[in-house]
Amino acid sequence: MSWSDYYRRRDALDAVLDQAARDPEGPLPFGEQAAAEFADRRELLLALHYRWSVRLTGRVGMAQADAERDPSADRVDAVARAWRATAAEHPVLRRVLDAHPVGPAVAGEQRMLALAAGLAEIDEPAAEITRVGAAYLALIRTAPCPVRQRTTRVEQFLRRLVASA
Repeated sequence: MSWSDYYRRRDALDAVLDQAARDPEGPLPFGEQAAAEFADRRELLLALHYRWSVRLTGRVGMAQADAERDPSADRVDAVARAWRATAAEHPVLRRVLDAHPVGPAVAGEQRMLALAAGLAEIDEPAAEITRVGAAYLALIRTAPCPVRQRTTRVEQFLRRLVASA
């Protein structure tokens, strides 16, 4: 693929998402620009899922690196926050993918999340990793976002002093 091919495909994906912003759960827009770059709607959906995966994987990787540097960090929480942040940054893309799931791509995302969060090991059967990832993703989507209050013991002590004054 040449750079001009890349830019045409990128522009086609952007146009699809711009059109889908009006009704992300509705039929997938497949206009002339998309039809010129993608063989069919399935190929378009796979390209949209790839776009999501690149963004999600990057954010999950950063979350994992942060969690490794902080011994008190929870990988499960870090990966959940990364997924939520990516979904908040790309809401139309996420809603389009939710409305038009592509089984293998969804299963791949579920496995990546389970492995990244440390909920499964790479040597486990793929079906088991996918099952764990699906349950984890369901929790990410439905559980309220926890408010993290990181404070040192000194800060906690000072808050108690101020509250008692």
